Amino acid sequence: MKRESKNIWLGGFTLGAENWNGRLAMLGFLLIFIIETITGKGILSFLGLTK
Repeated sequence: MKRESKNIWLGGFTLGAENWNGRLAMLGFLLIFIIETITGKGILSFLGLTK
């Protein structure tokens, strides 16, 4: 498999799609961590879903 094909944005269960899914998941966890650190609230409290 060519190295460039790992970063191609294709639908379905492809290697490129799985790589992008992992990258976006890591970015989401990082953003949640930053929000919780700055506000001192959990993500559900920050969104107003809990008291």
